[in-house]
Amino acid sequence: MSVHSLAAARIADPVQLARLHLAAALRLAVLHELDEGIDNHFTVAVPGQEDRYLILPFGLHWSEARASDLAVFDEAGRTIEGQGVVELSARCIHAPIHRLCGANVVLHTHQTWALALNMLQDNRLLPTSQTAAFFDGRIVYDDGYNGLADTLAEGERLAGLLGADKHTVFMKNHGVLVVGDTVAQAYRRLYRLERVCRAQLLAMGSGQRLQVLPPEVVARVQAPNPDNTHSLAERERLFFEAMMRVLDRELPGYAD
Repeated sequence: MSVHSLAAARIADPVQLARLHLAAALRLAVLHELDEGIDNHFTVAVPGQEDRYLILPFGLHWSEARASDLAVFDEAGRTIEGQGVVELSARCIHAPIHRLCGANVVLHTHQTWALALNMLQDNRLLPTSQTAAFFDGRIVYDDGYNGLADTLAEGERLAGLLGADKHTVFMKNHGVLVVGDTVAQAYRRLYRLERVCRAQLLAMGSGQRLQVLPPEVVARVQAPNPDNTHSLAERERLFFEAMMRVLDRELPGYAD
């Protein structure tokens, strides 16, 4: 059996492939219970264009997402291609992060377990497992929730927190945000983040002390291994292609 997604194998154009991957990520978020129906936002910078971003128009359920449904918008909030409107907070959060951080992909959710951790006074994700160790030092914590994002200044503020060396924002009392170079990379981060947040909260619920990995072990986990059979980028690609094959079986139609 081919290891490639049936849908992705037919796409050569980078813009169309970006559409396909974004539609797939939105539907996967439903399967993985990371969505809130029509709320929250995933965006992808249009390949080869500046200040142009792909998004699912507000009002469509994420399980309905199709590559052809995605609209293109700019930082001013104008719909450049497609139908529908861009929700205000999506523009205010995402556009500045794309512009200032150079992020190709920005994913923002209120997913349950990550949000639950962000409802605690001490919301730090601890390196208490192998997977959690990959997030150590890569998360920035925004501890001051100020209400709905309704100006570009909010996205600019978040971009300033992210800087160049972080890929995840913990938004206290709000949710999480991840960035990535590809949809595969960003979605894998979001998916794994929810699982490690769940594991930490479940362990905390036991009432026993957590066993935190020492810094030298975390460093070994994060260090590239030249003897590894697959690079990190290959693992991200294979992960997402596998997930798209699940969609091909369980929730087809995203490639339309």
